[in-house]
Amino acid sequence: MGFLSLFVAALVPNLKVILVTGVGLFIALERIDLLGADARRYLNAIVFYVYNPALVSSNLAKSITVNSLVTMWFMPVNILLTFVSGSALGWVLIKITRTPQHLQALVLGCCSAGNLGNLILIIIPAICDEKNNPFEGSECSTYGDAYAALSMAIGSIGIWSYVYNIMRISANKCKREINKCDSTISIRTSRESLEILSEGFTEALLPSSTTTCSDEVEELIPALSEGKLKVPFLSKIKQQAEIFMEKVNLKKVFAPSTIGVIVGFFIGLISPIRKLIIGDSAPLSVIESSTYFVGQAAVPSMTLIMGANLLKGLKGSDISMVVILGIMAVRYIILPVLGVVVVKAAHHFGLVGSSALFRFVLMLQYALPPAMNASTMSQLFEFGESECSVVMLWSYGVAAISLTLWCSFFMWVVS
Repeated sequence: MGFLSLFVAALVPNLKVILVTGVGLFIALERIDLLGADARRYLNAIVFYVYNPALVSSNLAKSITVNSLVTMWFMPVNILLTFVSGSALGWVLIKITRTPQHLQALVLGCCSAGNLGNLILIIIPAICDEKNNPFEGSECSTYGDAYAALSMAIGSIGIWSYVYNIMRISANKCKREINKCDSTISIRTSRESLEILSEGFTEALLPSSTTTCSDEVEELIPALSEGKLKVPFLSKIKQQAEIFMEKVNLKKVFAPSTIGVIVGFFIGLISPIRKLIIGDSAPLSVIESSTYFVGQAAVPSMTLIMGANLLKGLKGSDISMVVILGIMAVRYIILPVLGVVVVKAAHHFGLVGSSALFRFVLMLQYALPPAMNASTMSQLFEFGESECSVVMLWSYGVAAISLTLWCSFFMWVVS
């Protein structure tokens, strides 16, 4: 296929995303107010708890088998590489641009986490539906949804375990520095304020979940080893488990989408259950068809929400344009080039099979805009909320062009 045909095949899915995103942005305006703050919150909850798990579980259950799972083993490694390389580049960007401390967690989150769920779930099926795509045949229709669903699941686990903790550590470090500065200023005012501060100032300002680095280390060291505290063995294990769950936030890791993945794997990989549920002649095929029917509402709903969330970015913020350009350079130039190198090398050494669609998905994972969950985390840590909206507005605006170009180039490379 010529590059022009590949460009058209990549352009149409991205145009669909742009149009639906524009509709979401329009109906979120104050004059329309069909998708205001409350409506977005309710719709987002439905997508999070109902639509996404239904979509992921139904797609995986239909397409995942033991043989197909063996061929997709490299995807978790590839996604981990996107997180690690993105966070490393984000750290370099912070040093080069001298990003203010209260925005460093945001920069790390936007550079390390791509939109591995929503956009791939939109782009891959749309490309497969195009007549001129280079993946025509049974592979696209059979494995396209499975690749997208697995990418979404692994991405969700990675974002809420790896990226979440990077942003948490960075945000807590910033809070400690701010509180230290406030303490120093207050101490200088008078000795009387020093006495008050030593008793209650730190407790009043710092959230109970914010700890110093030394505190976190001390929590992980068993107190029994110091001989200062005698704790029953089972109680000590329970305490360490609670600390681990608090630090890693397993509730976020095992999100409904992740549970949907587990259910999809359970049904798809266990042959007796698969025969019972999957297929037109299966006795319980109505369960699979109903789940798939509900899951089809996930993609348009997510796209509308994505457009509505960009509305905040129109109000502007004090984030430097250099930082925004740096984030887009990381996500749209450096990481995609790195992705081509990684996937080509993996294919050369036999780590990735001959599937053109699978290699395309692996490359695409490096070229995606920042994950919308980065905005959720900035709200959670109360740092850089308005700045995050501006970054998302610029990033997703430029993604309309960059994704089309990179998709065309990736299809040309693998075809």
